[in-house]
Amino acid sequence: MVRGRRPRLRHPAQAVVVGFAAAIAAGTGLLMLPLATSGPGRAGAMEALFTATSAVCVTGLAVVDTPTYWSGFGHVVILVLIQLGGLGIMTFASLLGVLISRRMGLRARLTAATETKTLGLGDVRAVVVGVVKASLVLEAATALVLTLRFGFGYDTSWPRAIWLGVFHAVSAFNNAGFALYSDSLMGFVSDPWICLPVAFAVIAGGLGFPVLFELRRRWHLPRAWSLHTKIVMWATGIFLVGGSAFITAVEWSNPATLGPLDTPDKLLAGFFQGVMPRTAGFNSVDVGEMNPTSWLGMDVLMFVGGASAGTAGGIKVTTFAVLFFVLYAEVRGEVSVNIFHRRLHGDIQRQALALVLLSVAAVVSTTMIFMMFTEHSLDRSLFEVVSAFATVGLSTGITADLPTSEQVLLTLLMFIGRLGPITVASALALRSRVRLYDLPEERPVIG
Repeated sequence: MVRGRRPRLRHPAQAVVVGFAAAIAAGTGLLMLPLATSGPGRAGAMEALFTATSAVCVTGLAVVDTPTYWSGFGHVVILVLIQLGGLGIMTFASLLGVLISRRMGLRARLTAATETKTLGLGDVRAVVVGVVKASLVLEAATALVLTLRFGFGYDTSWPRAIWLGVFHAVSAFNNAGFALYSDSLMGFVSDPWICLPVAFAVIAGGLGFPVLFELRRRWHLPRAWSLHTKIVMWATGIFLVGGSAFITAVEWSNPATLGPLDTPDKLLAGFFQGVMPRTAGFNSVDVGEMNPTSWLGMDVLMFVGGASAGTAGGIKVTTFAVLFFVLYAEVRGEVSVNIFHRRLHGDIQRQALALVLLSVAAVVSTTMIFMMFTEHSLDRSLFEVVSAFATVGLSTGITADLPTSEQVLLTLLMFIGRLGPITVASALALRSRVRLYDLPEERPVIG
């Protein structure tokens, strides 16, 4: 008699997909309990599934008003799902680097260890412990500042202030964007003690564990940073400054956003909205009233996202930087692609190109479906689709009004956008085929 054997997950990406799907299923079941809603009855399957997916995938999009629809128990469930999703993403992406290095030859492994200076070749326990410690310390620091501000600045009871501080700190560091206010953080648009800690937590979570770990050891030695850290820090700085300046300039005179504010508050709000597409869904001004030009600029910021092995979504700044330098080298007629005095391997270039093309295909095809079956304009549809795919959570206000079929589509897009890039990247990095012969070479006409 042959005993049935359990199916094995042959690829590490399969394990993370199954794990995230299980977390979403458990979260959906908990949110469908009558205890999870503030009103009578229980949440519908679509509301529970969409919210659970948005929380686990640290997105922040919602089809119901989070602070009023869900009860205290429901808010705790959402918070736990956000924390599990954020830790799971950072842990898996970091361990993936260890796994890839262990699949290399000895010389390649030693070279990778020398260049990265971030992760050991096989110390899995240190990676997991490091991710958890970094997350909890940064979340606790942010929660402390927010709690003190809520308690002293807004006459909030201390139990409520602590809860608000913890919830928003966890949501910010994990780039989730869930808030316990119906208008997100619009009520604090002029308060730097709320906006700046949230923004800095979003930035820290978006840098990724390898970068945080290296900065903790070598923050004063930028020349000794690994290539990955250099790319992330430079690209993050450029996108933060450029994005904040762009949004501030476009919205400066908009009477529905920055127009009524004085100059310091405009700069604060512009910086905050420039950080959020990194990818957290908080907003201190009404996104639905922003200029369409701002939406298009934010589409770009959201699509690029943050750094690898972090809580941010998007194609990642490293992917964008690689393609930028590929283009730069091609324009200059150089044979190899060099970044910060290091030569880029051809496999990395192909992986970046494949990831971007697949991501563009997902965004374009979903936007076309939105245009076919809804009456929303192209700019609003594209914004919502990019926000879901890049797990941002910013919205022009149409998500809750979408038909159920389109909400299901956004649910799938959040899941694909959160795990798809990781799965594709790991599959491309771990799958290597050696061809025993070369085919005849021929050059098609380009352009």
